[in-house]
Amino acid sequence: MQSHVQKIFRQLLYIVLASLLSLVVNAEEVSREQIKGLDEQVQDIKKDVLNLSSGLARLEEKLLFPSNTQVSLFVSMNEGDDFRLDSVQLKLNEKVVAQHLYSFRELEALQMGGVHRLYLGNIKTGDHDLVVSYTGKAPAGGEYKRSGSYRVNKDVGPKFVEIKIAGPESTEQDIKFRDW
Repeated sequence: MQSHVQKIFRQLLYIVLASLLSLVVNAEEVSREQIKGLDEQVQDIKKDVLNLSSGLARLEEKLLFPSNTQVSLFVSMNEGDDFRLDSVQLKLNEKVVAQHLYSFRELEALQMGGVHRLYLGNIKTGDHDLVVSYTGKAPAGGEYKRSGSYRVNKDVGPKFVEIKIAGPESTEQDIKFRDW
């Protein structure tokens, strides 16, 4: 049985080698214009593949996160706040759904009014408990930790919640929640 498989394998190997040899002989006859034409075709195929890939990514997001069960949680800060946010943790229905350590650039963007989508997921309609915990450094250098909770009321359709974080020197409350 094994010798029969070896014979078939050898025959396939000879066929492949013969094909490669004929390609090498034919390759010498290929002109530069034909190579340019092939390069253009390869570039066109690459563009098509990228377009298909982006379309598949959009379709995947629609399938994984249908709009009727979708919830998005965004983090922001008071503009100009010099509080240094280090990390944020989100718990939805007593389950950690997101954690993030902020880089200097991300913190800088938040301080200039940027918004960070920290969580995108699916939840059922109804009420859900959201707990936000964050740590950072006060401008004076001390560590600053706070937590806050919010009841997310999910209806049919997408739900967007902004979590606005304030530092120790802010006149506003530590964490402010807002439905969009």
